[in-house]
Amino acid sequence: MYAKGQAVIQLMEELAPKSYAVENDKIGLQLGTLQKEIRNVLIALDVTDEVVEEALRVDANLIIAHHAIIFRPLPHLQTDTPAGRLYEKLIKHDIAVYISHTNLDVADGGINDMMAEAIGLKVTEPLDEVHTDKLKKLVVFVPVDHADKVRAAMFDAGAGAIGKYSHCSFNIEGVGTFKPGEGTDPYIGRQGQLEQAQEIRIETIVPQSAERRVVQAMLKAHPYEEVAYDLYALDLKTRTFGLGRAGKLEAPVTLAELCERVKQAYEVPMVRMVGDPQRVIRKVAVLGGSGGRYVRNAIFAGADVLITGDIDYHTAHDALAAGIALIDPGHNVEKIMKQGVADYLQRKLDDRKWKTRAIASQTDTEPFRFV
Repeated sequence: MYAKGQAVIQLMEELAPKSYAVENDKIGLQLGTLQKEIRNVLIALDVTDEVVEEALRVDANLIIAHHAIIFRPLPHLQTDTPAGRLYEKLIKHDIAVYISHTNLDVADGGINDMMAEAIGLKVTEPLDEVHTDKLKKLVVFVPVDHADKVRAAMFDAGAGAIGKYSHCSFNIEGVGTFKPGEGTDPYIGRQGQLEQAQEIRIETIVPQSAERRVVQAMLKAHPYEEVAYDLYALDLKTRTFGLGRAGKLEAPVTLAELCERVKQAYEVPMVRMVGDPQRVIRKVAVLGGSGGRYVRNAIFAGADVLITGDIDYHTAHDALAAGIALIDPGHNVEKIMKQGVADYLQRKLDDRKWKTRAIASQTDTEPFRFV
C-alpha cells in the first residue's frame, strides 16, 4: 500500500514543523495536490527542469524541495516563460511540489545539524533564535488496564519531556461515570445504563509542535469510542530553536585544515577563505545558505570561524577587522539535505510498511562552474 500525500507530508512536518519557519517564508505545498497516493517522493534542493525530468525517470509524483518555486504572487501564468514552462510541466505530469525551507534549517536533525555533524562539531547551539516551543498540558482519562499503553503511545509521539528528563507524567486513580446512548458501542457498560469505571487520570507535558501527533497517538491507543481529554495552554516555554549552529571540534585544527575538511564533507571542489590559514580553530559556526549577516552572531557565540555561503566583499573585510575567519563553500552545500531527508523519510515509511520510496535527487543544481 502506498502512502497518501498528506501522510508523507505529516512525516516531513514531524522533522520540520511549519511553525519553525521564519515569518513570511514560502513553505508548504506550492503546486499540485496531496490528495493522492505517492509512489515515489524525490528530495531535491531546487526544482529545475532537470530535476523534473529526474522525477519523471524515477516515477516520482511528489517533490519535496528546500528552495521555493513560487516566491511572490504570480501576476500571470504564461507557459512561454521559463517559470511558466516549469509549472506547466509539473501540472501536466501531476507532480506536486512541497517546500521545507527555514523550518528545515531550524529543525533538530535539519540542514544545519547535518552540516555541523558532517565536519565533526560537538554539542551545538543555535546562532540566531527564531522559535521557542510553547508547552501545553494534556490530561486524559483512561481505564486502568490501558493506562500503560496510552502513556507509552504519548511518550513515543513526543510528550513527557521536561528538560533532560523524559517520560514525565502524573497519575491519579479515580472513578469515571458515563451513560452510553443509543447507537453507541461502549468499551465498558451497556447502552442506556449509568456506568462507573476505575480510571487513571494521566497528566503530561506536550510541546506545541508535537501536539497534533501526540493527540493522534493517544486517541489511537485509547480503547474508548469517545475519549475524555483536556489540553491546557501553559505560561511556560521549552526548547528554543534557531538558524545556524555553533559548536566545538573534537580537536583543534588550522583554518587551512578545516577548509580541506569542509571540501570533503560538503563535496565541493573549492572554498573561499578569509583569515590566516595557520590560525588555530577550536569553535566553529555553520549556517547553510546565505549567512553573511550572521557574522556578529558567530562572534557572539565565541566562534573562531563562520562557515556559510554567499559572502560579499565588504562582509569579508568586516570579518577580518573583527577577528573572525570565514569559509565560504557556496550556497549549494545545502544539498546535504537531499540524502539526509530521504533517509529520514524512508525509515518512517518503512516503519509504517508503506511501499512509497523516498529518493535523494542526483541532479546537480549548482549554477556556478569553477574554471
